[in-house]
Amino acid sequence: MGRVTVPFGVRGWMKIHTLTDDPESLCDYPVWRLGRNGNWREVRVIASKLQGNFLVAQLEGVADREAAAALRGSDIAVLRAELPVADEGEFYWADLIGLGVVNIEQHVFGRVARILQTGANDVLVVAGEAGSDETLIPFIADVIKEVDLKSGRIVVDWGEDY
Repeated sequence: MGRVTVPFGVRGWMKIHTLTDDPESLCDYPVWRLGRNGNWREVRVIASKLQGNFLVAQLEGVADREAAAALRGSDIAVLRAELPVADEGEFYWADLIGLGVVNIEQHVFGRVARILQTGANDVLVVAGEAGSDETLIPFIADVIKEVDLKSGRIVVDWGEDY
């Protein structure tokens, strides 16, 4: 849902890079999970707010700039059960990771390895079956023809030589 970037002030506040459509929506969760390399811990949010065009937060046990700096680069997550159900035609990134990707001619690109947020649009990073080659596919309506979570695949209108 986000990542701790840098300290904000001297009292333990930190800037948060959000990975949500609405940056302020992360403020709806009183408990975050902070993690690096698969090691997660639960942290209570004391305060959070939108500050200009970025989110700032203060977490329990983080009282000064040094403590906030120690958390730089930590990923922020919430439990899946706490998230609202996605609207029709909308998807959580976590649901897309691992899905197979084929084009309308049935060429298999591989599986979604990760998703890049570019500012203009999100981009699927699809790892080939061999694992070494990657294909970048924009996640836009003109390209994404079907996302079928139940069958585990995404159909795209994207040439194999793009």
